[in-house]
Amino acid sequence: MATPNGKSSTRRQPRPQKADRKLKRKREVESIEALQKAVDELDPKTIPEQFTELPLSKPTAAGLRDSHFVSLTDIQARAIPTALRGPDILGAAKTGSGKTLAFIVPVLEKLYRARWTELDGLGALIVSPTRELSAQIFEELRKVGRHHGFSAGLVIGGKSLQEEAERVGRMNILVCTPGRMLQHLDQTATMDVNNLQILVLDEADRILDMGFKAAVDALVEHLPQSRQTLLFSATQTRKVSDLARLSLQSPEYIAVHEAAAAATPSQLQQHYVVTPLSEKLDTLYGFIRSNLKSKMIVFFSSGKQVRFAYEAFRQMQPGISLLHLHGRQKQVARLEILRRFAAAKHACLFATDVVARGVDIPMVDWVVQVDCPEDADTYIHRSGRTARYESAGKAILFLDPSEEAGMIKRLEQKKVPIKKVNVRETKKQNIQDQLQNMCFQQYDVKYLAQKAFISYTRSVHLQKDKDVFKLDELDLDGFAKSLGLAGAPQIKFRKGDKGEDVKTIKNRSRAMLSSGSEDEEASDGEGGLKTRDKSKDKKKNEVRTKAQRMFERTNQDVLTKHYQNLIGEEGNEAPGTTDNADEADFFAAKRVMDDDALTQAAGLRGPKGSQSAAADPSNFTTAKVLHLGGERDLVIDSKRREKLLKSKKQLLKFQGTGTKMVFDDDGNAQPLYQLRDEAHFREQGAPEAQRQQFVQAEADRVRTADVEDKALAKAKRREKKLKRKARERGEAAESDGEADGDRGEDEDDMDGGAYIGGSGQFGDDGDDGLALLRSLPMAGENGDGSAYDNGYGSEGDAPAPAKKKQKKWFQNDSDVDSDGQQRTTKKAKTSKKDKHKVFEMDAMPDNLEDLEALATGLLDD
Repeated sequence: MATPNGKSSTRRQPRPQKADRKLKRKREVESIEALQKAVDELDPKTIPEQFTELPLSKPTAAGLRDSHFVSLTDIQARAIPTALRGPDILGAAKTGSGKTLAFIVPVLEKLYRARWTELDGLGALIVSPTRELSAQIFEELRKVGRHHGFSAGLVIGGKSLQEEAERVGRMNILVCTPGRMLQHLDQTATMDVNNLQILVLDEADRILDMGFKAAVDALVEHLPQSRQTLLFSATQTRKVSDLARLSLQSPEYIAVHEAAAAATPSQLQQHYVVTPLSEKLDTLYGFIRSNLKSKMIVFFSSGKQVRFAYEAFRQMQPGISLLHLHGRQKQVARLEILRRFAAAKHACLFATDVVARGVDIPMVDWVVQVDCPEDADTYIHRSGRTARYESAGKAILFLDPSEEAGMIKRLEQKKVPIKKVNVRETKKQNIQDQLQNMCFQQYDVKYLAQKAFISYTRSVHLQKDKDVFKLDELDLDGFAKSLGLAGAPQIKFRKGDKGEDVKTIKNRSRAMLSSGSEDEEASDGEGGLKTRDKSKDKKKNEVRTKAQRMFERTNQDVLTKHYQNLIGEEGNEAPGTTDNADEADFFAAKRVMDDDALTQAAGLRGPKGSQSAAADPSNFTTAKVLHLGGERDLVIDSKRREKLLKSKKQLLKFQGTGTKMVFDDDGNAQPLYQLRDEAHFREQGAPEAQRQQFVQAEADRVRTADVEDKALAKAKRREKKLKRKARERGEAAESDGEADGDRGEDEDDMDGGAYIGGSGQFGDDGDDGLALLRSLPMAGENGDGSAYDNGYGSEGDAPAPAKKKQKKWFQNDSDVDSDGQQRTTKKAKTSKKDKHKVFEMDAMPDNLEDLEALATGLLDD
């Protein structure tokens, strides 16, 4: 029906309302029940090949599809259907086989079928041994579960505990490390795990190891018994004690590669090299130099070794990007280094075992294990950083001769196929001298070398498998020299030369010292003992200065064995010493030359004033006579005299005056200034002819140089003139622009005015210097030469109104008055007045004096 105004009176139809909430909830319940029924009807004997064949929820299926996961791996095809039914699982598979996705999908499906919400609290807990692995699992969880409504969090060390505590109570899924999770359970009040539905332990054998035993036991005590537990690892544990600690209920063991011929991927090429401990760094440096177009991970047993190798190799610049990763770094730095290495095409990463398990780094070509792993499982996990899924990879292991037999036996028991290869001597590069130079010049590198030595020996000493790790058979002195150190640092648990512990030797020396002092006390008698005690007490109570304490020091020249070798103390025994070692310690000749012998050796006058010839160096077995080209020879018969060789200033006394030499066309050395004799001069011709020839040659040279100088000066003048012309044209153009703008305001005045500046300066380009002064208006004349008065004209007409000045492109409305006139500031008026000043003269200047007076007036203004 139409209204009088012509519009329809029909009301707008209301929008259709959303589906009834009860109906929607009912549909969700029905879909979940259908999904649960499909899970119960799964046939264990049927092995699916794709994710679409599994009874998964729509959000999970969409997340897998968006993440481009289509086909199932062996462990996923066996573990996911079993985990969906609800039993506890022990999953074992080779490295790089997709174990992470095998437990992420059951976690999401478990909470989805339970209709888990944020109000229900924590429903799933995923525990991994390292921070890097936890971060990787969390990223995979975000990708696959992007269409779910669950809240997930990452709880690892290195981050703010307070910020995590504020959010951890609202999380449905947590990915964590054992230590930080236990810290939240003990300190965070909002942390509630009573409703936990599923617990996942990735790399379970490492988590259940001694390193995490206390943390895992305390963590399990907080968790409820009615939960599903999933354990995954490449080297799964089956110890009853470990399984009992987790309260597993009839777990199912899934090992897809248990019957395989090898415990490592088939596309992984594995080799080992037998190299002495003292040559490992040389072999490693040569290996890196031979594989510059590769991406490799180099494993060490301690963080100190990683730091030393990184700093030393970084300064030697092998030609490849170097990175290092260890557990003492900040968490942000660790993640950034891992990201940079994953994105690099060619790089070398020095690392400890923090990245040995679970971390997926793409396109790793080589895994190098410089230090022997603690067991075969650690070797498998280290080597598993390459040859991921279906890609190829190579692994190499450096073994000391004492470690070869035991370690190869352990690897064969784990079904690890490994072959021995030999290193070409041409590929080895001796870097011991370079490392020694670094340690000598940089105290921080020396400190790292000492710590690397101590940490390596401690790790070998603490290993349980003594069939592989034999500290006594290692060449520790050679290893210390290979690090650039002068000798091996002292270690408490290391045995001495006779197989005795250092601590035992130290205690025995004290006992012998105390027994000797007791004998002396007994021989002195009772009175002597009392007297000595009193003198001791008196001396102890005396106040001694710093200088006194310094002079009381003993054994200042007693150095360790390796430092004596470094300065060459051994093998320089003085004559007259006996073969008896005890006498040699007490009686050692310091000097064997008297003053007369020294004087004769130096070639100076003897005590009686007679001039003696230079002494024969063979007569003095401990003295060295060096002839440095001077009048005096340098005699080295002591350490103090030997220090003169290090001082250039002191050596100048024994060196002759230098002569500067030049080389002719034939390569013969000649003095710089050499005068010709008279005979050679006469051979060149008559003196007068030679003089004229010399004068003519010099005149020709001067004329040639004069032409070049004039051409250069002319070019400079021309360039200067061109620059001046360009500058004047620019100034003239700017001046004309200003004149055109001002001419609209007062055109009559501007026509008769003259300006100072621009291209009208005096004497430029040959112009008339008086032209400017002649153009100046005379008093009582207009700009065109006609007379004017102070009125408006002869007829008394009013002046014509000023034209409205048009606003320019660079002005705004505030620069223009309401009547359309341009506003003129005080500064602008002053500058304008200065630019357009008119000078009045009574008459034209006739002579030079008038011009000088006019110029003086202009300068004063």
